[in-house]
Amino acid sequence: MTVKQLSMPELVDACVELGVPGVGLWREPVQSYGLDATAKLVRDAGLAVTTLCRGGFLTAIEPAERAAALADNRSAIDEAATLGTDTLVLVSGGLLAGSKDLHGARERIADALGELGPYAAERGVRLAIEPLHPMFASDRCVVSTLAQALDLAERFPADQVGVTVDTYHIWWDDTAPAQIARAGASGRIHTFQLADWTTPLPEGVLNGRGQIGDGSVDMREWRSYVEAAGYTGPIEVELFNEGLWARDGREVLAETAARFVEHAE
Repeated sequence: MTVKQLSMPELVDACVELGVPGVGLWREPVQSYGLDATAKLVRDAGLAVTTLCRGGFLTAIEPAERAAALADNRSAIDEAATLGTDTLVLVSGGLLAGSKDLHGARERIADALGELGPYAAERGVRLAIEPLHPMFASDRCVVSTLAQALDLAERFPADQVGVTVDTYHIWWDDTAPAQIARAGASGRIHTFQLADWTTPLPEGVLNGRGQIGDGSVDMREWRSYVEAAGYTGPIEVELFNEGLWARDGREVLAETAARFVEHAE
């Protein structure tokens, strides 16, 4: 998503050219290019698919809507397995229209995880609950902190359900370092993502993730927390940013790789 302006072949070529060893993919461009075609393209280029994003949106109450959400998540799990990644990132879903019941929404997520976790594990895929900044609690994700994500994940085996650690969403939380240690102790850090926090936020706030080094987040500090917790997996950079999307994608990818070296290595 950092360079969504690139086609799938352009993305793969740019990663190979820059020496980027892996790529986190999103379902929509994968489906547009073709699942099997994407899997072959990435595999033939020698790239790892680090994660697939996203599953989730699991807060529905109506039986038909709940069944549709579960079916879509099973499809996402199957897609992850086909792409060769062991991690599907989940954005859990927001409150239903007119609802104020955060607790009930989180319990419905837990119920869904109970059905999806074994299905994923059978296919070699782990579910990674991503807590999103509290500004998204109403409409996108009722799971706002790592503690809340772990309270859900720990109901299930670690090879089924863990968490996503994303600097953009948790940098403000002074309890997050302890929760990272908690997650690491049970092997539940399934992916680690970087994005910076810059202000003012854009209208709608969704596409406000800043380029590494442009904002308030100390990337090396957060990397030290996940590494101290035992995480040795890939580090992704995931930026939703209209300004970056308006630029040449290869230039943005090269800049992002350089910023990673400058601010996160």
